[in-house]
Amino acid sequence: GISCPQPIADSGNEPCVRQCPDSMAVIQPPPVAVTFPGPILSSFPQDSVVGSSGAPVFGGFGGSLGFGGSSLGYGGLYGS
Repeated sequence: GISCPQPIADSGNEPCVRQCPDSMAVIQPPPVAVTFPGPILSSFPQDSVVGSSGAPVFGGFGGSLGFGGSSLGYGGLYGS
């Protein structure tokens, strides 16, 4: 979202991942995302990310709210 606003405006989540490195994009947004979607990420994005196995994570990461939840959940997956 923050690193690549063009892809999001295009409504293409996958392109956003291709334009910005998944590792870098995930490490940059976490703090900003946690600011507003804190409760949301705990609701559904985290579950979706963990059960998605990492593939759809990119799709959600491109979104606004989902992007926040995915950031935290994705970071955990990366740590694994």
